[in-house]
Amino acid sequence: MISYEKLIKMARKWRKLAAISRKRITSPRTIGGFDAESSNISTVDKGHFVVYTADQRRFVIPLFYLNNDTFIELLKIAEEEYGLPSDAPITLPCDAVFMEYAVSLLGRQADKDLEKALLLSITSGRSLSSSYLQQGQTHQQLPICSF
Repeated sequence: MISYEKLIKMARKWRKLAAISRKRITSPRTIGGFDAESSNISTVDKGHFVVYTADQRRFVIPLFYLNNDTFIELLKIAEEEYGLPSDAPITLPCDAVFMEYAVSLLGRQADKDLEKALLLSITSGRSLSSSYLQQGQTHQQLPICSF
């Protein structure tokens, strides 16, 4: 029979090992020419998750962004574009510059009108570009809004 002290020691040891393994999130596969195993950034802090942009830039996003309508819409567009792969990371259909801008707006908690404008640019830019490509009218210029 195991003594009480030994049982406590074993429980503490297992707790430490579990805590160490929780902090380490690795992916040994190659993703679109990007080898995640050779990446020097393989851990994610608690309360964060990782997304990649279309140009393979990695972004560590706080979980509370999942409560934001703009970010939810961006994830919905990514789901429509790429599906929900179980063996690959989340890839957003935007480039790193757009993602940096969106994260900076969400991080400083911009007013709702600015978030709505960003959301509109996500949805209308996507629908406009897809409708122009389907009609073969790629030579026309699209209006661009600046803030």
